[in-house]
Amino acid sequence: MATRNLAVHKLPILNVAAFLLILLAVLGIPPASGQEFRSISGGVYTPLYTVGEKEVKVKTFALAAYPVTNAQFLEFVRANPKWRRSQVKRVFAEANYLKGWTGDLTFDPKIANSPVVSVSWFAARAYCQAQGSRLPTQDEWEFAARADEKSINATGKPEFRKNILDWYSKPTTANLSKVGSTFQNVYGVHDMHGLVWEWVDDFNSILVTGESRGDNAIDRGLFCAAGVSGSTDPSDYAAYMRYAFRSSLKSNYALGNLGFRCAMDSNKERKSP
Repeated sequence: MATRNLAVHKLPILNVAAFLLILLAVLGIPPASGQEFRSISGGVYTPLYTVGEKEVKVKTFALAAYPVTNAQFLEFVRANPKWRRSQVKRVFAEANYLKGWTGDLTFDPKIANSPVVSVSWFAARAYCQAQGSRLPTQDEWEFAARADEKSINATGKPEFRKNILDWYSKPTTANLSKVGSTFQNVYGVHDMHGLVWEWVDDFNSILVTGESRGDNAIDRGLFCAAGVSGSTDPSDYAAYMRYAFRSSLKSNYALGNLGFRCAMDSNKERKSP
């Protein structure tokens, strides 16, 4: 009799779970867990700024198809209380951390499938590590971001550069669109441009100190930063803006237009749990 009662009591729980999945589907919100990854075949490219060799070889890697959403980040902070808004240490995230949320574990349901923003580099890195992945490197991100819908390298197309600059020129809105709302590139990766800026693991690897243009001193205290001068393609103004933006960041910053996505080495390519 006890076993029979236990089975009866389990049924409503399963029905509730099924109902929530159906509700999410109706609202267009996928289950929070389970980031999809796309394989990015490696190759050689020329970054805007280089130290030493102009061409950089990028190994094959996997990149998340979408930026991390609020719903996905909610699961992370639920399981890791130290990253909740009221508990995170200021050394790891400034006061604006998760500013758009209404509480430690709550936000407007309308933004569930929008990219999470106002997260620090520390928090983004911790999230990816918890998923068995990592943040993409700057070279990996820039390598994948060259692609448009039809080609792996669209940087020479005037319309491609113009579309990116048009987005950069628009102020960030309080209510961001859902992930997947911009174009899907040839790799099957969405929203590399047009939705949010994104953290990379070595975001400040190209830095100079001092106010002089000729000052190539290296700040050794900033994540092995290296000083450079000049660029390989002065006409790629969009790339210059990304490098300038990254160089202005500190790892505990939490900005309303800055989110992230995860990456993995090619030998770890899978769907995260």
